[in-house]
Amino acid sequence: MATITIKDDEFKAGLTRLSRTLDTLDPVLRDMGEYLIQATKERFPEGVSPDGRAWMPKSQATVEAYRSREAKSRNASIDFRPLFGPSGRLSNEIQYQVGPASVEWGSNLIYAAVQQFGASKGAFGTARNGTSIPWGTIPARPFIGVSDEDETALVDLIEDWLQLAAGSS
Repeated sequence: MATITIKDDEFKAGLTRLSRTLDTLDPVLRDMGEYLIQATKERFPEGVSPDGRAWMPKSQATVEAYRSREAKSRNASIDFRPLFGPSGRLSNEIQYQVGPASVEWGSNLIYAAVQQFGASKGAFGTARNGTSIPWGTIPARPFIGVSDEDETALVDLIEDWLQLAAGSS
């Protein structure tokens, strides 16, 4: 799990005003979690990190391994885009959790952190047959994070909640 702290004064001020107005911030944080999941999933087809940088393509060795698997399985349809594996789980299994005054989102898949941060060849030791784990260097392909657009949308979401709370007072 990665922690991202937004230090935007407008954002924090809005949450502070909401916490004084509402009994609990849980509905606001759930809305934020839903937004962050959607924004994260939308970056997958584009193949970009939250800051808009394109993800590194799959290595030629990975592409060849996928082609080999595809040839062995008549039903296999291999996606050669970065972060799209045969199962498609990484892009589909993004979740959020609301805490007392926070929302966290990400993936609990064991390989998610390696995709987010990257890993050097052999960073996790060797397999029984002596091959490195991972067998090659995996570049970081950040998929979790807050873009400038996301930050604006989250501030807008807080403002919507403030207007709603002001209307019900």
